[in-house]
Amino acid sequence: MISSNSCTLLRCSGLGGSCNLSVAHRRVSGPSRVMCMTPSSRVGDRNGSVVMEIETQTTPLKEIKSDSAVADVDDNEISAGGPQDVYGEDKATEEHSVTPWSVSVASGYTLLRDPHFNKGLAFTEKERDSHYLRGLLPPTVIPQETQVKKMIQHIRQYQVPLQKYMAMMDLQERNERLFYKLLIDHVEELLPVVYTPTVGEACQKYGTIFMRPQGLYISLNEKGKILEVLRNWPQKNIQVIVVTDGERILGLGDLGCQGMGIPVGKLSLYTALGGVRPSACLPITIDVGTNNEKLLNDELYIGLKQRRATGQEYAELVHEFMSAVKQTYGEKVLIQFEDFANHNAFDLLEKYRSTHLVFNDDIQGTASVVLAGLVASLKLVGGKLADHRFLFLGAGEAGTGIAELIALEISKQTNLPLEDARKNIWLVDSKGLIVSSRKESLQHFKKPWAHEHEPVKKLVDAVNQIKPTVLIGTSGQGQTFTKEVIEAMSSINEKPIILSLSNPTSQSECTAEQAYTWSQGRAIFASGSPFPPVEYGGKVFVPGQSNNAYIFPGFGLGLIMSGTIRVHDDLLLAASEALAAEVSQENYDKGLIFPPFTNIRKISAQIAAKVAAKAYELGLATRLPQPKNLVEFAESCMYTPSYRSYR
Repeated sequence: MISSNSCTLLRCSGLGGSCNLSVAHRRVSGPSRVMCMTPSSRVGDRNGSVVMEIETQTTPLKEIKSDSAVADVDDNEISAGGPQDVYGEDKATEEHSVTPWSVSVASGYTLLRDPHFNKGLAFTEKERDSHYLRGLLPPTVIPQETQVKKMIQHIRQYQVPLQKYMAMMDLQERNERLFYKLLIDHVEELLPVVYTPTVGEACQKYGTIFMRPQGLYISLNEKGKILEVLRNWPQKNIQVIVVTDGERILGLGDLGCQGMGIPVGKLSLYTALGGVRPSACLPITIDVGTNNEKLLNDELYIGLKQRRATGQEYAELVHEFMSAVKQTYGEKVLIQFEDFANHNAFDLLEKYRSTHLVFNDDIQGTASVVLAGLVASLKLVGGKLADHRFLFLGAGEAGTGIAELIALEISKQTNLPLEDARKNIWLVDSKGLIVSSRKESLQHFKKPWAHEHEPVKKLVDAVNQIKPTVLIGTSGQGQTFTKEVIEAMSSINEKPIILSLSNPTSQSECTAEQAYTWSQGRAIFASGSPFPPVEYGGKVFVPGQSNNAYIFPGFGLGLIMSGTIRVHDDLLLAASEALAAEVSQENYDKGLIFPPFTNIRKISAQIAAKVAAKAYELGLATRLPQPKNLVEFAESCMYTPSYRSYR
């Protein structure tokens, strides 16, 4: 029962929801009075009794003092780790007890339906008594480790990947900590389930599998009201936003509003792999329509049924969104652009990189991961980065982004001007090799790669004429690295480096088996989507995965923990160098140029520390003083999914 004399909390609680008074540092404006309830021991009084009264006129919760356990909110208890660890999510607070706040202390049936606090059968006997769970659960108490064993067996019983994806999403909505514990403990097995390649199919079928909202949908209908829409999200201490407009989902094209699966999946990895708190993550889809005729004619499509807005109408909506985000969440919220089409992706990154903390994973994240793999591969093929010649199939966001970061690293290592560093990097698009004679007709982001050379139409001819040591596929076109192309690479190089990066698996330029077989076992291979080990010539080859998940979770954590306000290219280079340093000799012996995902959280901590250190060096970090040991500090800030004890 909640009373207020000048505002109503029923409006924000939805009668059965939460207005999230658990956020300890929020101030409530206006002279109002909130009566918080806790269950009473009186027989028949199921709703509880008033245990405290809070004057809400600009009074932070942390200043409330009461003898009641409900009012036991002490920021000092949970001040270690990241800032304002209200829910007890970070590693540094793992041993502290927390109070499961919503409007009142969550208890009984409501507690079991709250994914943030639900522990299922892991509630202890004491917790079942103190939180009125007797009779609502079977009598046995099962530890979280046993729950993980049960859930992985449950997931494995499904043969169809999309069914596994739906089971994981259902778990996330029921028991958040168990979801992340399961994902962390079985990351190599479940990463392809919650993200690529399965997330691609999930986005294609999002209209049919959509059950409950997992993020914010901002459409043209909300133009002029985006600030209000952002305020509808229950969590207020947002640190990372992943946003898409759904126009270029993986290699699948325009999926419109159904692209929401991408931000949801990315942020799950921010938490599981990088340790960013779930409560600090916000997935957003900007819906400006779709040009996908199949979706426009589908009665189950969940987005606006109109053709895409472009030009000024599009730009105004995005600008309102960017301004509203900064106004609502502040200067240091990280905005990750995801799966925007080329014609918008480059422009948005360029427009907002000087005013917001923005990061495009398709352009910058992919580039950082691939550069790390190339730096690591030098241990197998020898030489320096500047000694190699690179040929790309695909000149969009990923291709040009990777090419530019390679050129920046070469320029940094050799002190060459950037223009000279670009000369050994060649790109092929849908019209053939990008050469200077095509410059007038090229999009602006392709022009730096237009070198002097005669026109070449076919990829195999470009290979034979350019003679690259490294072949990189970012075309989104499956089976374009043909037998002829890979044999040509193998005739030029003793150990050709072949990176087939397009996602999902169906769009990969070649499979691992094709790369190893057609190169007679000599290729150094990595792909965007996972492939199983390949046996050739009596030897087992384990293909590496050039997955952006190596970089963006740790990169984001580094930005957050240092309070960085802008993304500089040197931060991306620092992340690449940190990842390359994590490849062990044992990995090299298997032909791997990326470390296994089993150690991803330790890798993310190392990346976060290197990124933060570079941010402090460049004067971009605002969290002062700088921690003495950045790796230890990164680990202390990381979310841990272990169940907390409840008061």
